[in-house]
Amino acid sequence: MEKQTRTFKETVASFKPKFWLASIMELFERWAWYGLFAVLALYLTGSTDKGGLGFTHVEKGEVMGYITAILYLLPLFTGVLADRIGYKKTLIIAYVILISGYYSMGQVTGYWAVFFVFLYISLGAALFKPVASAIVSISTDDENATMGFGIFYMMVNIGGFIGPAMSSGLRDTYGWNIIFVQAAVVIFINLLIVLFFYKEEPREKSTDSFGEAVSTSLKNIGEALSDTKLSVLLIIMVGFWTMFNQLFYTLPTFIEDWVDTSGLATSVNNFWPWLGGVVSEGGQIKPEWFTNIDAFMIIFLQMIVSYFVIKMRHVSAMIRGFIIAAIGIGITFYTSNEMYLVLGVAIFAIGEMTTNPTFSSFIAIISPKGKEALYQGTYFLPVFVGNFFTKFVSGDLYQAWSDKLALLQTEMAAKGIAMPEVTKEFSKNDYFKMAGEKLGMTQDQMTQMLWDAYGPNKIWMVIVGIGAVTILALVVYDNMVIKPKERAAKVAE
Repeated sequence: MEKQTRTFKETVASFKPKFWLASIMELFERWAWYGLFAVLALYLTGSTDKGGLGFTHVEKGEVMGYITAILYLLPLFTGVLADRIGYKKTLIIAYVILISGYYSMGQVTGYWAVFFVFLYISLGAALFKPVASAIVSISTDDENATMGFGIFYMMVNIGGFIGPAMSSGLRDTYGWNIIFVQAAVVIFINLLIVLFFYKEEPREKSTDSFGEAVSTSLKNIGEALSDTKLSVLLIIMVGFWTMFNQLFYTLPTFIEDWVDTSGLATSVNNFWPWLGGVVSEGGQIKPEWFTNIDAFMIIFLQMIVSYFVIKMRHVSAMIRGFIIAAIGIGITFYTSNEMYLVLGVAIFAIGEMTTNPTFSSFIAIISPKGKEALYQGTYFLPVFVGNFFTKFVSGDLYQAWSDKLALLQTEMAAKGIAMPEVTKEFSKNDYFKMAGEKLGMTQDQMTQMLWDAYGPNKIWMVIVGIGAVTILALVVYDNMVIKPKERAAKVAE
């Protein structure tokens, strides 16, 4: 546990210029990423008559889950490349890939075309990630690292808030394609920043080949993972990321399918018509604005939370954060009430900002000098596995338990009512409209009938169950691994 000797103002003033430069680039990179990712589930599964691609939830889970998992595995190798060729060259390569990738993704519609272009984007993001974290790591010390990663995480969420907010407004006026153009433009700004403002520090050039460097790095990672204190914690963090990912993979489509937000939309429009026009569409609040509450909370509270978390033991802070996050995510899926949805996401945000930067700080503390990018890469291992498992919750499980279209198709078949297959010509929205007419129900009545008959919210039990197992594992880990080492260290003193 770090001892706090600086005041809040002194801690903020202690950061080096490169720390702020890395944080600004992180803000823009996250603006581009979340500007796409926060609405990607809606885009992939959206009705084709509204510009969506009409993918199934299983296909959505494959695109978002598998590729994002790969993205977080690649830093194990891209971190080596960054340490070898330098951070500036790595950032330039990353930005060129991202600019071309984001633009290209807006030009393709087929499943495999989307899959491989998004995979290409993941390579650029994977080149960027360990470099940004490494710059923060080498620009902080043991005393301000937790605060530093807290600020860095706040920048992540400023970008994570602006991106979806911009995308939400732009897609109403210009269609889905503008989201991809926006991402490319924002990354171009980052390219200008690194070209004109980032100065590479002198570094020793390695004489090893890239293959030898990768082999050495894998051995180093293996050595790091042989430390029980680190490896067990990485395994436990898989649960956190699997639970966290539901905010972007599952919640937007759950809201679109099941939550009636017309009451809140009316209130916002009456209070501030301009804001209502931005956040609502068709008398409903756009789903991405609910997930954006998470980023909004973190922007304003992360530095304060991080300052208080400094005074806690790392594991104690993460346990508390897990508990809070599990409660929040459970509330969001348990009911179809719009206000409970807002409350749940806000509670989840508090848990997230308690847990995630603390974990980043822990990795920074144990990183050997000169290998910051490589060891920050181990941070991404649980994110990789968590995204892989997320595919099965957000894809297969949601398709079976909670997808409104799938449940309606089951219901229509059970009633013996013939319906056409959903195609590009006969969209998902067309199916809902025809089904409502044949059932003699309004769309709201049909949604309520399906909710009562099939209980699509039962997916909350799986999501919260993952969180509960994670909390239990972390408590056991703390008592069996961390506390004995802390006691031994005190005896040695």
